[in-house]
Amino acid sequence: MGLRPPVERRPDRLRPQLHRRLADPAGQARHLLTGPAMRILTLSSLGSAAFSLALMASTSAFALDGGFEKTADGVIVTPASGPAKKVRLQVMSDRAIRVTASPTETIDALQSLMVIAQPKTSGFTVTEAGGKVVLKAGKATAEVALATGAVSFKDAAGKTVLAEQGRQAFKPHTIDGKNFYAISQRFNPNTDEGFYGLGQHQNGQMNYNGQDVELAQYNRDIAIPFVLSTRNYGVLWDNNGITRFGDPTPYALASRDLKVTDANGKPGGFTAKYYVNGALKLTRTEADIDYQFLDDAPKWPAELQTADKKPVEGATVVWEGYVEPKTSGVQKFKLYSSSYAKIYVDGQLKIDRWRQNWNPWFHNFTVPMKAGSKHKVRVEWDPNQGYVALLHNDPIPAAQQKSLTLTSEVAHTIDYYFVAGDNLDQVVSGYRELTGKSQALPRWSYGFWQSRQRYNTQDELVGVVKEYRKRQVPLDNIVLDWRYWKDDSWGSHKFDETRFPDPAKMLKDVHDENAHFMISIWPKFYPTTKNYKELDAKGYMYHRNVEQGALDWVGPGYLNSFYDPYTQEARDIYWRQVKENLGGIGIDAWWMDSDEPDMHSNLDIPERTLRMGPTAKGPGAEFFNSYPLIHTQAVFDGEHARDPNKRSYIFSRSGFGGIQRQGVALWSGDVVARWDDFKDQISAGVNLSMSGIPNWTTDIGGFSVEQRYEKRDPKHWPEWQELNLRWYQFGAFSPLFRSHGEEPFREIWNLADEGTEVYNSLVWYDQLRYRLMPYTLTLAGETYHRDGSIMRGLVMDYPNDLKARDVNDEYLYGSAFLVAPVTSFKARSREVYLPAGTTWYDFQTGKAHPGGQTIKADAPLNRMPLFVKAGAIVPTTEVQQYVGEKPDLPITLVIYTGKDGKYELYEDDGLTLAYQRGAYSRIPISYDNASGRVVIGARSGKFDGMVDKRTFKIRFIGAGAKPTDFDAAPDATVEYAGDAVVVTRK
Repeated sequence: MGLRPPVERRPDRLRPQLHRRLADPAGQARHLLTGPAMRILTLSSLGSAAFSLALMASTSAFALDGGFEKTADGVIVTPASGPAKKVRLQVMSDRAIRVTASPTETIDALQSLMVIAQPKTSGFTVTEAGGKVVLKAGKATAEVALATGAVSFKDAAGKTVLAEQGRQAFKPHTIDGKNFYAISQRFNPNTDEGFYGLGQHQNGQMNYNGQDVELAQYNRDIAIPFVLSTRNYGVLWDNNGITRFGDPTPYALASRDLKVTDANGKPGGFTAKYYVNGALKLTRTEADIDYQFLDDAPKWPAELQTADKKPVEGATVVWEGYVEPKTSGVQKFKLYSSSYAKIYVDGQLKIDRWRQNWNPWFHNFTVPMKAGSKHKVRVEWDPNQGYVALLHNDPIPAAQQKSLTLTSEVAHTIDYYFVAGDNLDQVVSGYRELTGKSQALPRWSYGFWQSRQRYNTQDELVGVVKEYRKRQVPLDNIVLDWRYWKDDSWGSHKFDETRFPDPAKMLKDVHDENAHFMISIWPKFYPTTKNYKELDAKGYMYHRNVEQGALDWVGPGYLNSFYDPYTQEARDIYWRQVKENLGGIGIDAWWMDSDEPDMHSNLDIPERTLRMGPTAKGPGAEFFNSYPLIHTQAVFDGEHARDPNKRSYIFSRSGFGGIQRQGVALWSGDVVARWDDFKDQISAGVNLSMSGIPNWTTDIGGFSVEQRYEKRDPKHWPEWQELNLRWYQFGAFSPLFRSHGEEPFREIWNLADEGTEVYNSLVWYDQLRYRLMPYTLTLAGETYHRDGSIMRGLVMDYPNDLKARDVNDEYLYGSAFLVAPVTSFKARSREVYLPAGTTWYDFQTGKAHPGGQTIKADAPLNRMPLFVKAGAIVPTTEVQQYVGEKPDLPITLVIYTGKDGKYELYEDDGLTLAYQRGAYSRIPISYDNASGRVVIGARSGKFDGMVDKRTFKIRFIGAGAKPTDFDAAPDATVEYAGDAVVVTRK
């Protein structure tokens, strides 16, 4: 239910709090008879008339100072002034506090979709001092100014780490007849802290301080409104709609803020020149560069259109002109583009990108400019029926830009959670304490997956699995992408029997090869399908897409829409339909694609909000970002109802806060096969992981491919192979290891011929992934038990290294490995920053390097720079063809000397939920560098299928041994049966 618009503030709004305080005789003098205009009095010294006068005076002072009321789970403050009429604080745990600031006298009991934790009713104190209410809950302390309602937070040492900077006015507006507010809250102006998280964004941004980020679900962009700080706190912004981090003002076409003149300096816009096959066909002035959305298509010159009103083939456009800012400072630009686009400012190339024509995105750049100065702009664009726009935002004061600012256009209140910790791992843990534990995935999901867009027949898919087995190249999962159904039956969840005549046999054949099978399912339906009709009869289909006559891209194009998952019944129907058609043939995992939802990639935001609503809970704009969380819940709940002990496995293109509790892994969407896109994956994956979502991957090699690669042009084929190999090297050290994309096909033998350097390196990294499986599966188990992260920003382990905060092309795989992917064509070395505070060993050579320096690391084509920190203990095993093939193989403990080390080897059955009931084991391992003493401690715990006795081999790195000498004789070998074993280095 919407909140009513703000009403005029009146003194009598304080009377309920005054009444409550009078009901506390012991506190009457303390609360009522204080203030700047009063003396300390006692009730016994007052007659009735005098007490009335005192009461009036106290009310006046109370109105100036504000008031508060302690509640069962915290406190409610009534500020004396400011936009918020009520500010409620609730204790969620000893390190998390919820803040709700309401523009009205009441705070509606809105149920969070992200947060499942309940407020605590004990373990905290509420006191008043110096005009502030202080709420203390273990590691988290909040202070609220009674005068203004501004909230600040202190860490366990009493240092203020987060403080609201005033409070912006609540701006009322109406959507679908319901009342909402636009809200914005700034914290910590002019701060030097590092900010991370916010989901997955692909602009090469690692540290967000001073950056602008829009949180709006889109193919390749995942919105999770959780931000972490190097001050060891996090803020979960509880809003389901579009949110902006940084500048509260949305970017707009350049002419909003800038004076634009043409190539000759004449006001009115850019000079636009349209060419066809290099010949100039049209010159005109255009106020903006603006082919951003579908509804901008009519702007294309009519004389350069085909009969079906599309741009003629061979068309290119060049815009030239000058921009003049009104405000001095660093001007912020975004080039939104697909196909080939370049932008130059004052002759300097700022952006040179390619994207598939149907999937444009924003590319950020900045230019310092003085007010009134003119700067030449040139944009070159090859349309190919794509999209382009030049957007801008004026500079804002540095103190505002370098702040933690969150803005949402559709809200009822300001609602956020403060999470404290001693380090960033504890902050991530606090987030999961609020939103749910990360479910462990089945062990095989951490092996290698093969996928492509797409396997067209049953025989084709099974043949790929058999070929991997024939070549002895490890594989655990084969994936069937979309369109296995008949073309006119999207949403039927049925195989096209002409291409997949016996799906059950297909699954059996895959399983007989000890591989697993994942299938793509969508929330999209054609109106002609039985499933659409059933959902529609219950009111669970969005109608606008059909009403607008929107056709998709399959064959002649079909009417289509998405279902509304915001009721339990709708989700139950969706799962039943999937289960009835696909659930009986042994499918191991579900790929839930396009769950932004993506009605069409090129609709503007207002139209998208209309087409994805109204939901059963309210307008589409109100719930814009939450669809993937609610949709994946349908399959998660359904899987557990069917088999309560199975680890479900869901793969989703989009995500939202809390999705980790539903056994969901995410991937970075339909990225393109370009080096710049590849590099952007690093910061995208790290920040998603720091958002609390541990399981993530990419389309190795990039999903969409330039024509120069599709045609297998010999001139470009070496670059294609190198791009795939470099991405594959990165993929082997991603939480999940998955190859996928459009043609050329992505199987190893389709990327390179057997025996070539590229082929051998691909196989080497695939095998390395399996050699490191004990290490990876320990990381995976700890994502549940200890709220761990697999892919880690350097800042998580090296918070005091200021340089590490901003490194956007390296990361940690667990705490042992420093990964430095090669993201440039023909690069055979790259600079690598080694964080301070430890020694780093080159994984290839074993050479030691002191931390705190940048080195030039060798990067031959067949190897990626990879380093391991001193003191690391890394468990490895022999190569297996699939995870679990030989569970009793020896484990080699590779110990990187030079520093003491500790490690715990984690194991469970890898397939069931027994780990949540305590069925797992841990083996503690320690290394004392001074004495060379290694202790393999007594095992704790057990589980069904546990290997009771195993062989441990020990290798020491530090005196010339190479980590990659996998077959080298160990320095020691011990038989382990669960009791402690001690080995001393010779």
